[in-house]
Formats: sequence, C-alpha cells, structure tokens
Amino acid sequence: MRTSGLLYLAMQVRTGKTLTALSIAQALDARMVLFITRLKAMPSIQEDYERMAPAFEMQLVNYESLHKVSDVDMERIEIVICDEAHGLGAFPEPSERHRMVKRIVQRSWAKVIFLSGTPTPESYSQMYHQLNVSKASPWVDYPTFYAWAKDYVTVRKRHIYNREINDYSDADEDAIREDIKPFFLTFTQEEAGFYVPIEEQVLFVQMEWKTYTSIQRLKRDRVLETSHGTIMADTEVKLLNKLHQICSGTVIVDVPVDVKVVQAAFDHTKARFICSHFQGKKIAIFYKFTAEKHILEMYFAGRIAADTNEFNAGGPDMVYISQVQSGREGLNLSSADCLVMYNIDFSAVSYWQARARIQVKDRVKPAIVYWIFAKCGIEEYIYECVKKKQDFTINHFRKTYLTK
Repeated sequence: MRTSGLLYLAMQVRTGKTLTALSIAQALDARMVLFITRLKAMPSIQEDYERMAPAFEMQLVNYESLHKVSDVDMERIEIVICDEAHGLGAFPEPSERHRMVKRIVQRSWAKVIFLSGTPTPESYSQMYHQLNVSKASPWVDYPTFYAWAKDYVTVRKRHIYNREINDYSDADEDAIREDIKPFFLTFTQEEAGFYVPIEEQVLFVQMEWKTYTSIQRLKRDRVLETSHGTIMADTEVKLLNKLHQICSGTVIVDVPVDVKVVQAAFDHTKARFICSHFQGKKIAIFYKFTAEKHILEMYFAGRIAADTNEFNAGGPDMVYISQVQSGREGLNLSSADCLVMYNIDFSAVSYWQARARIQVKDRVKPAIVYWIFAKCGIEEYIYECVKKKQDFTINHFRKTYLTK
C-alpha cells in the first residue's frame, strides 16, 4: 500500500476482510476513508468501525449511492475500500458501478483496497476492470479491455439467437496471476482456523398438482391462462424465468384479471414444509422472488427479526428473512441453527456467498445449509450448475430441464 497504493484482499468469506482493511487504514495513518459496500452490509461494517474506534473518519456508502460522494468529500479521501470488488469486473464493457468508483478514486488520488472472497467467480477476465479503477493497475498501459484482451484472452466465437458474438471469458490465468501477485493477498478459512465446514442437504417436497399442471402446460403451449390472469412465455428466457417461479409456487402475471394482481402466490407447500420441518430451530431463510417473501411473512408472522442484530441477539424461535441477491454479501447470520434456501438463484456468486452467511470462525455447532426443492422441478438442475461455479444460462436450460 505504501509503495503502489493498491492492495487486493482475496480472503475467503467470513475471514475478517473488513477488520483487516480498517486496520491497514489505521496503520497507514489515514485521516479519511471511503468504504463502499452493499446496502445490507452497512450495519455490520459500521459496527466493526465503532468497535475498533480508529483515529480516522470513515464515510460509509453503498454502491447505488456513490453519486452522493461530493467533490468536497473527494478532496479529503485518502483510502477507498471497495467491498465485494468482483462486482466491478463486468466485461468486455465496463459497468456504471465501475465508472463511478473509478471517478472517485482517480479524482481523489486515493489508495485502494479491494475486498472479495470470490475475485473471479466466472472468469479471470473480470480482473481487468476491477483493477482499472486505480492508476496503479498493472495494466495501466492498456487503455481498454479490448486492447488488454489481445494479450491476455483467447477470444472465441459463440452463436446466440443466430448472432455471432465474441466470447472473452477464456483468459490466461497464469499470466494474470503473475501480474497481480505483488499486491494480491489470499487467506482461506482453514488458515483462519475455522472449525466447522459447511454441510449441505437437499430436501425435496411434493408441490400441489396445479403447480405441475401449470409447468407442463406452459412448456407445451408457451402461454397459460389462470384465475389470476395470463402468463406468457413466448421466448426461452421468459420460459426459463416463469418455470423457475412456478416451481416454488409463485409467478408474475403478464396480463392480470385484476389490475392490482402482478405476482400470484398459489402454492404454499415450501413454506408449510419449512414451518413443520424446522420447528423449534432458529433459522435464516433466503428467498428469490418477492411473492415468496410475502408467503414467508404470512407463515412466520410475529417471529421475523427486523435486522441481523435483532436476529443474532434474539431467542431460539427467531427467524430472519432476506432476498438472496441482497443478502448474500456482508450479513452475519452466525447465530442461526441453520440456513434454509427457499429457492435458488441462477448466479454461482449467489450460491457460494449466500451459503457462507452462517459461518463464523469459532462456530462449534454444525453449519448446515438446507435447499428446499420441488420434486421434478428446475431447482436441482440450477444447483448442480452453480456448484461447479457456473451461472445457470439458457444453454444449460436447453440441455437439462427443457428436454426432460
């Protein structure tokens, strides 16, 4: 950090990235630190900061609010900490998040600490735009991703919907690792002394007959008339999303009978099963779709914690509920007896990060993640895909569930 102003803490989830970064800022005698993270992670980071009580001032902001960082603020910032930095790594074109962070870093001339337990969840090509926010990037001489890709990526042709596109995901991992080695620090849970590894169990439930009937009709006709209105799946993408929803008992209605009905919740099997199977346990539940949240709120009324602090301090019948994409990063659910996944996301990042929310270094009781899947549903195919660190795509959908 002193020589180049760039550091990447590629530390596995729950191994103390936040406190490590704050301690580094303290050791560097920083006066003003900008900490950028996800919205749901902000309370725990603020708690770590207050408990540590460092000498520096910290401005804590979520990625969606970066526009609130003023020019006056930027003149004072000395260190920028980018939590979940892999979110800056979209390619081949940079994301708006990347542009916002780069503007702040380069206008303030700040040093940068990147934090991520999964720096390259899909491809090493994701490293370019992450590091490109800093002028200390080892690839500063490459003005664009495309220029960098000529030396670091084997570009392949792919056909999607009869269109030929360039696939930039096949990056030269050895060359990239060599370039980033001087400022790249890794730390595993084993090295941190974690006692209890995560265990996973898949539990299958028999959904109601109308759920399976709806699935078959939608696959056959690509349109489904229901008492809530019309569900349309005239493209493979729409079909994938609709079937994913229906397998867990909800669906977004395209042409509702009642104008107010947009999301229909018609099968509560999973919620009833969770209530029964995990009775007497303190559980955290991750859902995928908003209508699933409404079902859970109905079945667990009076037991749901407002935030993780209340949950972790609460009694043995407390329940915490979160959408998987917003809750997969930064949440501490270590007091939970187990983590229950009502549904599964298509993203491999969501899989690896969400399951780690119940881990903590000194945990001694089993860290079990339960996946609740519909028998003969799409979830098990998504699960097998994301476990291999691959996102579940239309190609996977065609080759697996669509052909069964």
